[in-house]
Amino acid sequence: MNPQDIWALSPYIALMIASVAVMLAIAIRRLYAASFVLTMIGLGAALALTLAVQPGAPKDVTPLLVIDGYSRFFAALIISAAMAVALFSYAYFARREHYPDEFYILLLIATLGAAIMPASRHFISLYLGLEMLSVSLYALIAYTRTSQRGTEAALKYLIIAAAATAFLLFGMALVYAELGSMEFAKLAQAAAASAPTPVLTLGLAMIIAGLGFKLSIVPFHMWTPDVYEGAPAPVTAFIATVSKTAVFGLLLRHFALDGSQIPAALSNVLTACAIATMLGGNLLALMQMNVKRILAYSSIAHVGYMLVAFLAGGNDAFGAVTLYLMAYIITTLGAFGVISVRSSQNPEADYDSLADYAGLIRRDPLLGFVFALMLLSLAGIPLTAGFIGKFMIILVSVKGHLWWLLATLVASSAMGLFYYLRIVIAVCGPPRSDQATAQPRASSAAWLGSLALVILVIALIWMGTCPGPMIAGIYPGEM
Repeated sequence: MNPQDIWALSPYIALMIASVAVMLAIAIRRLYAASFVLTMIGLGAALALTLAVQPGAPKDVTPLLVIDGYSRFFAALIISAAMAVALFSYAYFARREHYPDEFYILLLIATLGAAIMPASRHFISLYLGLEMLSVSLYALIAYTRTSQRGTEAALKYLIIAAAATAFLLFGMALVYAELGSMEFAKLAQAAAASAPTPVLTLGLAMIIAGLGFKLSIVPFHMWTPDVYEGAPAPVTAFIATVSKTAVFGLLLRHFALDGSQIPAALSNVLTACAIATMLGGNLLALMQMNVKRILAYSSIAHVGYMLVAFLAGGNDAFGAVTLYLMAYIITTLGAFGVISVRSSQNPEADYDSLADYAGLIRRDPLLGFVFALMLLSLAGIPLTAGFIGKFMIILVSVKGHLWWLLATLVASSAMGLFYYLRIVIAVCGPPRSDQATAQPRASSAAWLGSLALVILVIALIWMGTCPGPMIAGIYPGEM
């Protein structure tokens, strides 16, 4: 390791130092505000260092990691999302947990693991980053220890994640047995040189199946609604955004940038999974009355949309998926941010029933407006970030002649419009009779979450109305 390597790794080092600093601060004296401030300083420093590292040529740091414009871009996305989650969490946990400080240690470690994945060029670094993320999520999901639903959700996630890790590790073993190497570059060379052997194809299939659990692709989606419903609202926001961004960042690096080709048989399977994911996510969301479960199935459908662009391959896939990911992060953080801010007013349970949001725009105009706007963006309504993201995916699917996928995308998007508008109508409609006079007492720290929501609204409108600079700069050759 030389000074240049340390500078290239400085954002990851900042996250590591921040987690240790919060741990030591808790050991010296428990002060919730201090833990939050140290976390925000650590995340802010990591983000600043990510932007400060000069783009230049890719920097290989050991055989495990490569620091380039691509890894810096995804690290910035992940850290920014984690900062929003931290802002939503402060008021949420202040009135719920006797010892809420450790939450921020887990959040920083999970963010570090997620940021490592897009920078990975070796299966070992992929596994280490994925496990840092997953193990932290086990505790984060069950962090509200008095919640039976949270404990159940954490147990389900633990079992499913263990199965996913088994698939992933066995797939890595098959790839190593065939190639004698665990580097992504060697895998790309083998795929380009000749048709993949059955062993290599099976290894890749098992790896993608393991990652499919993390992305909640159908048929690996069974855990998603229960975990989203049982986890604390800020943790659900983290799972829905940061976790998926890390996995897609890894897949795009390998298949869109490094030149690896998806074997034909595997591509056909992924096409079927994309169709099932889009249809399954939207159809199941139609039958839900719990807002967190609706957003869980919605997130499954959105992963299906991104798979459409991913299957197109090449730089077009990179641009479309990345742009859609940015829109998805903004809107999903905003939607779960409203649930977090709203639920911070009630130390007993999350406000996650559809009836809890009846007439919200009359009782809390800011939260009601933001929630309606985020839902319209998820539906792909024009002048929002969601519309731009979906338009780019349609453009790529037309260019790649993916007609079956395009037809499914359009049909499933129409289904999604129904359940998004159902929530919007409830938010903008009259409040329930028992809510007309009752107004939960807002936490004094709720302004932090409101600040994050305002920033997300500005980003959503800016991306929806002025997408040109972002589209021009999002392709890897210009990063």
